[in-house]
Amino acid sequence: MTTMGNNKWVAQAKSLKLSAQSGAIKWRDRALDMLFPPCCLACDAPIVAADGLCAPCWGKLRFISKPYCPVLGIPFAADLGAGVLSAEAIAQPPTFARARAAVIYDDLARQLVSQFKYGDRLELAKFCAQLMYIAGEDFWASSCVFVPVPLHWRRRLSRRYNQSQLLADQLGQLTGFEVRSDWVERKRFTRQQVGLSSKDREQNVRGAFVVADQFLEQYQGQHIVIVDDVVTTGATVEAIARSFKAKYRDKVNVLSFARVVTGPIGAI
Repeated sequence: MTTMGNNKWVAQAKSLKLSAQSGAIKWRDRALDMLFPPCCLACDAPIVAADGLCAPCWGKLRFISKPYCPVLGIPFAADLGAGVLSAEAIAQPPTFARARAAVIYDDLARQLVSQFKYGDRLELAKFCAQLMYIAGEDFWASSCVFVPVPLHWRRRLSRRYNQSQLLADQLGQLTGFEVRSDWVERKRFTRQQVGLSSKDREQNVRGAFVVADQFLEQYQGQHIVIVDDVVTTGATVEAIARSFKAKYRDKVNVLSFARVVTGPIGAI
């Protein structure tokens, strides 16, 4: 038999093997679905496919879509024209270039984040990252590197995982871009931001982050995407952006699952 013939048989054998493996995986998944029917990530109602929401819960999510502020990603009630900035971006321009978020931080988003962050519901990382991938569509035209908001080692020890790291890992799989969790370090243990005022949040994280030596050794001009679960006042991501030297800050972007939006959001 010729070499070409051998290659043909090898290719067919590989194809049959892959088909058999695919079939086995499908039967395994069906069996698991029968034993453990997929449930809504928010309310545990039965759903067709795993790692999703039921229709009523999906309808409660407040997605952030255009028109929004091109800098902070804050949604506008109406299209105000290209390049129009939000009052927040004008009053206090951020150190980073752009921020985007998938949903408004309301009751349902708060529940999902709380389950993910404190309830060991790690399967939520995939769901949240998929929505973040859509929200960050403006970023993907250029090469990016994902930098998760780091936890201090003491908090990481008590929580056992970093939710921002899990989101960054999922985004890396969706985009093919690299995740660098060692580029920014949290050098100082800080109080939890929950319950603090805007001014106290800023003071709490001021000087808490430092850019590691690895960044200067490995950075090749990519856009840096800081990944977090929720942006409230922006104090944390602002502190991280400030840890980069000024010449890099126009390459720093922010991507989160949810964002706190103040004002009459019912009209959005």
